[in-house]
Order: sequence, then C-alpha cells, then structure tokens
Amino acid sequence: MNVEWGTLGGVFGVSLGITVVVVVMFSLGIAAWARAAGDDRGGGSSPRRDGRAKGAVAVAVVCFAACLAVAAYGIDLIIPS
Repeated sequence: MNVEWGTLGGVFGVSLGITVVVVVMFSLGIAAWARAAGDDRGGGSSPRRDGRAKGAVAVAVVCFAACLAVAAYGIDLIIPS
C-alpha cells in the first residue's frame, strides 16, 4: 500500500481552509444578526437605524446561506447520486 503524502497533505490543507472559512462566515452571520437586533434603549426607531438593521439582516442571511451551501456541497460529495 502506497500513500501519496502530497495528495494527503493537499486534502488536509483544503479541508482546514474550508473549515476556517465556514467558521468565520458563521461568526459574521451571528454578529450581523445581533447587530440587526440592536439595542432599543434610545426610544423610537429612526429610518436610518431601520435601514442599517435591514442591511445587517441581509448580511446575516448571505453568511448563513454560504455556510449552508458549503455543507450541502460536502454532503453531495459524500452521498453518491
């Protein structure tokens, strides 16, 4: 049995890189979601704050969708069609 160490190292590197990217994207999604929830101690809501909240929700949705897409692609690679 012959192990191709270069290929194994490449797979390890790509797996580690994708893992870091998914963790960072998920963390950014959580941070954006928390920013969208905001802090309502100021009383009312302004149109500017509402626009920022909508933007933060959009960023959170994109981050979570990217994480979901990576997970779905990984499952697609594992389970034969």
